[in-house]
Amino acid sequence: MDHRIHQIPNRFALDFPAVKEKPQAAETEFREIFQKELSLKISKHASERLEERNIHIDKKQWHLIEDKMNEARRKGITDSLVVTKDATLLVSTTNNTVITALDREEASDRIFTNINGTIIINS
Repeated sequence: MDHRIHQIPNRFALDFPAVKEKPQAAETEFREIFQKELSLKISKHASERLEERNIHIDKKQWHLIEDKMNEARRKGITDSLVVTKDATLLVSTTNNTVITALDREEASDRIFTNINGTIIINS
């Protein structure tokens, strides 16, 4: 048995297309469009907390929260605290997900760890 490595003639080699560099602007534009199409997810835990704590956030405010989360993501924030007039939300901007929710009264006596940004929404 011959264990030497043999060269394959070019006519038998696989012909893969050359990888071309993508223009940076097109990639950025696609990423921005893709991120805008993402919708905010609410984890099962957060959904339960919103219901049991009787926290109601209207559609307009959810859109504002989502916009601010996207802005925070662009600035490198991965886990954030979102403070609104009615609630405090712990969110993952990486996953675009609300992790948990507290009412403002309950959140006033807490220490929040493992976050690297805070979003304050006054409206």
